[in-house]
Amino acid sequence: MRSVLFRIALIAALSTTAAFGQVRILQTNSGGDNVHLIDPSTNKVVGEIKGLPANHGAIGSPDGTRLYISVEGNNTLAIVDAKTLSIIKSIPLSNRPNNVTVAKDGKKIYVAIAALPGAVEVIDATTLTSIKTIPTNGAEHNVYITPDGKYLVAGSVGGKNVTVIDTKTDEKVWSLFNQGVRPITFDTNPDGSTRNMYVQLSDYHGVVVVDFANHKETARIPLPEVPPDQRNKGQINNAPTHGIGVTPDNKLLFVCSRLNSHVYVYTIPEMKLIGDIEVGHDPDWITFTPDSKMAYIASAGTDSVSVVDVAAKKQVGSIPVGKAPKRNNTAMLKLK
Repeated sequence: MRSVLFRIALIAALSTTAAFGQVRILQTNSGGDNVHLIDPSTNKVVGEIKGLPANHGAIGSPDGTRLYISVEGNNTLAIVDAKTLSIIKSIPLSNRPNNVTVAKDGKKIYVAIAALPGAVEVIDATTLTSIKTIPTNGAEHNVYITPDGKYLVAGSVGGKNVTVIDTKTDEKVWSLFNQGVRPITFDTNPDGSTRNMYVQLSDYHGVVVVDFANHKETARIPLPEVPPDQRNKGQINNAPTHGIGVTPDNKLLFVCSRLNSHVYVYTIPEMKLIGDIEVGHDPDWITFTPDSKMAYIASAGTDSVSVVDVAAKKQVGSIPVGKAPKRNNTAMLKLK
C-alpha cells in the first residue's frame, strides 16, 4: 500500500510540469552504443537511442525538441529528435569529445574536447555546424553552463584547472586550481546569480567550495573516512569521488563516493552532513527530478541507475540500463 501511495504522490508532483514538457532522465552508457530514457513517474526505461558508440554526455535542448549527445566512438555530436529518438545529424568534431552542455537560450552547444592541446568546441544550434573552437589549457573533461547562463565552466583533469568562459563572447575570463578537476555543480543566490561552485578533484575524497563571484576557494569538505577494509576493490582512476549535484530547490548537495558506493548529503549553505546512502557499485553521476524529490545515480559497476528518495535519503529502486552507465541528465521534452 505504501509503495502505491508513493507512486501516486510522485505522479501528481510530476504532472505539474506537463505543460512545459515530459520529464525524462537521460542515461548514457559509456561501455555500449545506446542511451536510455527513463520516465521518473514509473521508473521504467521508456526510450532508447541506438548507434552511438561510447556515448559520453547527453542534454536536452531548452525548447524540449532535441537531444544532444557526445559520441567518443566516432568523434561526433549526435543531434536527436526528442519525439522519434531518431538521429537527425551527426556533426564531426575536431577531436574526441567528453561531456556536452547547451546555452540557456538554446543557440549554442558546447562540447568538451578531451584530447590535447584541449578545447571547447562551439556548435551553432540553428545551422548545426561547428563555428568555433575555444583553446584551453589541457584536455577538457566536463563542461557546464552556470545557473544564470552567463558563463561556461570547463574542467580539465590533465590540465589541472577549471576554465571559466563568458558565453556572450566565448572568451576565457578566469581560471583556478592546480589539481585535476572532476565533476562540478553550482548553487545560486536569491537573485538567480551563481553563488558557489562545488568541485571534485583528483585524489581528494571530498568537495571543494569556490565563491564564484570572487574566484576564490573558501572551503574543503572531506567526506567521511572509509577504512581500507571497507573500500571497493578495483581501480578508481584517481577519482575517489565522482558525481555531484545540488537539488533544484537549492537546499542540498549530493556527493558520490567511489570508495564505498555511498552518496553523502549535505545541507546548503551550512554544509552539514545529514545523509549517508548506499547505492549501486561505482556511482559516477547524479541528476534530480525538477521537484527535487527524486535523485538518479548512475551506477557504472552494476549497469544500473539507483533511484533515491531525497526526503527519506534512501535508495528506493534500481533500474537496469546499458553497459557502464556514467553521465546522466534531466530533460523536459516536448513529446506531444
